[in-house]
Amino acid sequence: MNKPMVSKHFESRKPSAVRVAQMKYEAREVKPEAVINVGIGNVSLPTNPAMQKRLFDLGAAGSPFENGAIRYTTTAGTAECRDAFKNILHCEGFDTDELFVQVTDGGSAGMELVIVGVCGEPATGDKPLMMIDPAYTNYISFSERIGRKTVTVKRTLEEDGKFNLPNMDAIEAMIEKHQPGALLVIPYDNPTGQLYDYDTLEALAKLCVKYNMWMISDEAYRELYYDDSKPLVSIWGLSEARVPGIKGRRISIETASKVWNACGLRIGAVITDNALFHDRSVAEYTANLCANAIGQYIFGALAHESKAQITSWCKEMRAYYGGQIVKVYNCLKEMEPELIVSSPDASIYSVIDVRNIVASGFDARAFVQYCASEGAVEIDGVMTTLLAAPMSGFYDIADGEINPGSTQFRISYVETPDKLAQVPEAFIKLLRQYEAKRLKDED
Repeated sequence: MNKPMVSKHFESRKPSAVRVAQMKYEAREVKPEAVINVGIGNVSLPTNPAMQKRLFDLGAAGSPFENGAIRYTTTAGTAECRDAFKNILHCEGFDTDELFVQVTDGGSAGMELVIVGVCGEPATGDKPLMMIDPAYTNYISFSERIGRKTVTVKRTLEEDGKFNLPNMDAIEAMIEKHQPGALLVIPYDNPTGQLYDYDTLEALAKLCVKYNMWMISDEAYRELYYDDSKPLVSIWGLSEARVPGIKGRRISIETASKVWNACGLRIGAVITDNALFHDRSVAEYTANLCANAIGQYIFGALAHESKAQITSWCKEMRAYYGGQIVKVYNCLKEMEPELIVSSPDASIYSVIDVRNIVASGFDARAFVQYCASEGAVEIDGVMTTLLAAPMSGFYDIADGEINPGSTQFRISYVETPDKLAQVPEAFIKLLRQYEAKRLKDED
């Protein structure tokens, strides 16, 4: 008997690069004693105290849920939750008077919504989304899901761990060639950990104005940067005086997941200074009805935090992540000097490139699957494996192009400090174990 067929899109789907290791590990029949999962940015730290209080008192008197009913909110989100996003920006020194906020089910839903709003019609290739490769893999996946084209400007990971952009003339040539509808930037970059300065952001913004493009900034990690001599960089710090015409074409994607340690809350936002975009975006999102009502209430607590409280929390998060990243970076370089490790400047990720220490034919995705499905090494007397994300999924590669991610991995600083301290030893031991097996099998 014939069975119904899934769509061609479903047939072509593979798990996201940030989930593939975990899914493979879950299917593993005989698991090692310990696993270190740095493949996905699933933050393990407790969320902000003001949010915790609401979480633990959901049914208390005065809560919208005290009678046990959980109703839809307005599509744009509750006024309090929208004010929470504005309050954070205001406390960080940005003018929010003319900003429009729409709450979404996590930053991910915001990403997809924005792509729908700024790119050309599905399957036409018109007005593609321009990204800076390597780029967060979800932008690639969402664009494919909704039939929008992406084009990329490619960064190169140099031997010193720095990701270098091509010059602005080369970027402008790409814009002239592909006529994108929008440019995406991630100033505190996922996956590279690169930190953009205002000069770079302003130069890119001027190109957006010149070619009448939207400028999208993913600001999930805005407060997480580790050079105190540099200012807090944001699309909302771009002034009309410095970039004439930038007003009215800016969009930022926000989230409760990272700085506020609430990945599972699934609350994000699309913020813009363009009234028409906001109005049409909310209209589009009415099909989703609204974002998570409980999540909005919990995150809404930040609408009432003072500048001192917001500043103190962000400083605490910077100190924690900065310390962990530097420790792992230094240990990796000490244990294997030929490793290329991205400069620990921002966000909660590092990229490790093994191109100098592996034989030809190495494939990062195969190594990740090996670690998840059968690899294990002894760390402090305990058999352990490591889950990482292959960087091949973060590059938007055309047919015939070589994928730089074939020797690269992204690691996330989301495990406990004791587990993060084991990452360098586990990674290098597993790599050596895998390479020995691979080369033996190829003989």
